[in-house]
Amino acid sequence: MPAAPRVSPAAVFTPEEWVPFQRRSPFAGLLLVAHCWGVIGLAMAAAVMWPVLIPLAVMIIGTRQLGLAILMHEAAHGALSQSLKLNDAVGHWLCAVPVGTSLTAYRPYHLAHHRFAQQSEDPDKGLSDPFPVSPASLRRKVIRDLTGQTFFKQRILLPLAILRRARVEGANHAYDAAVVSRSIIAFLAVNAALATGLALVGAGWAFWVLWLLPMATWFPFVTRIRNIAEHACVEGSADDAFRAARTTRASWWERAFIAPYWVNFHAEHHLFMHVPCWKLPRLHRLTRSKPEGVRMVVAPGYLPVLKLATRG
Repeated sequence: MPAAPRVSPAAVFTPEEWVPFQRRSPFAGLLLVAHCWGVIGLAMAAAVMWPVLIPLAVMIIGTRQLGLAILMHEAAHGALSQSLKLNDAVGHWLCAVPVGTSLTAYRPYHLAHHRFAQQSEDPDKGLSDPFPVSPASLRRKVIRDLTGQTFFKQRILLPLAILRRARVEGANHAYDAAVVSRSIIAFLAVNAALATGLALVGAGWAFWVLWLLPMATWFPFVTRIRNIAEHACVEGSADDAFRAARTTRASWWERAFIAPYWVNFHAEHHLFMHVPCWKLPRLHRLTRSKPEGVRMVVAPGYLPVLKLATRG
């Protein structure tokens, strides 16, 4: 099986340039997890006090639910804590399980994606292969996301299909089946605890409107946008390590509502996957200053990427 092209940091940077990216912070990743839950909590509190803010809160919370998935991804690379036990415990119970995933199932799957990025053995290749699609096709996908149909398929139909050993049409089955089958009980338990906690403070409705609704609508929507932006329609991605993924420049509102925690710097992440996410902006600037950096695929924003992905 051919592995994806690789590049050594030593081939691009001087030893002095690379030193800052080798250092690991003992607390930065944990602070990001605290930040993510803090934003969710503040958005919930604001919407409970001022219900007119509920639509805005749904978008903010849905984006931070994606943020939890992104921080789970950091844990899969061992980047949340210098302690592997703490890294895995936080990554699993505070990041993965609340949004219905499993760090244990995700890690080997994701590392296979890095090893075979855009090769035929890449387990994520099916997410980018269909693009470009027609504008009508993308609209149908977005409607399914924002109306909860994607969530229903992944959280209801797929678990039932696993129990019956059946197939769910359109599922990324290798990943979805592994994650859902290993996380459903923990997901239900953690969400029951969250619902109980909100009920005890007199805001039981907030679980349904300010936690489950974002997870069923905005979270799948921004996850789709993220998947499209990272690998769809990137020419030469299977042959050139500098083109294995796309980096998308994100404005403040895109970081708030689409791409939290520097997930938009995906080309840099594929080049040097052990660099923590909070160092990716600096890595982006340094890499782009090198002759090899001009080969990277960098989009000016998410709207241009969606236009590219619907040029068919």
